Amino acid sequence: MDTFFISHGSPTLSIDDSLPARHFLKSWVPAGLAGPQPPRAILVVSGHWETDAPTVNVIHGTNDTIYDFYGFPDQMYKLTYPAPGAPDVAKRAKQLLEDAGFGPVAEDRRRGLDHGAWVPLMLMYPEANVPVFQLSVQTARDGAYHYDLGKALAPLREDGVLIFGSGSATHNLRRILRTFAPTSHEPAPRWAAEFDAWLKESLLGGRHEDVKRYQEKAPYAEAAHPRPDHFYPLHVALGAAGEGCEAELIHHSWSNATLSYASYRFATKN
Repeated sequence: MDTFFISHGSPTLSIDDSLPARHFLKSWVPAGLAGPQPPRAILVVSGHWETDAPTVNVIHGTNDTIYDFYGFPDQMYKLTYPAPGAPDVAKRAKQLLEDAGFGPVAEDRRRGLDHGAWVPLMLMYPEANVPVFQLSVQTARDGAYHYDLGKALAPLREDGVLIFGSGSATHNLRRILRTFAPTSHEPAPRWAAEFDAWLKESLLGGRHEDVKRYQEKAPYAEAAHPRPDHFYPLHVALGAAGEGCEAELIHHSWSNATLSYASYRFATKN
């Protein structure tokens, strides 16, 4: 299966029909973006789960819905996404990572799905009938480390597992322009626009090494990502697609003039 990076932006993606990214994700199955058949399972690498060492959630039964956001409309705290866990696939992922030298990999048997997972998934697979598990990110490490995490997980794709990173192409909440409506046509500030354009050019141009070293190579890297948590999921998805994969921009929009919803497909060359 192809791998993907989804920019999930604001948690209001779950309820705000004015956001173009919401309609893009709702078209996921009708458009056949991940293929004509549903995946066997889904691995989400979310920017909202950080640990010191790689960790997978191994859930027998139904994943809990985690409301890891604050001060939003009450209706958002009533949404649920009761997807089944994928304990066998999670353990397979753990073994692949340990075989590649990333061990020990921990198992979390209680943690459900954070909003970086369930918000896009409720739009992509609204019936919540595909098993889902998550892998954490390690923000003390670098892009190359997370790219190699993805490479180790690549065999899951042969088993029909959909791997996608969930983060944001730009993510600086201190600079978010809340004075504008989410879908305002106010142009993105230079720091956001130039980083977003650099990312597109680098991915479509196959410059993986530059993407791994984005803090050195990208314009306004520190402004676009003061912390790497929402960017490292892209590295995992890119690594899982393999060397020489082809990137495709499958959606692009903005909210609050500073949050880029740029999302990408990574397809292995035949």
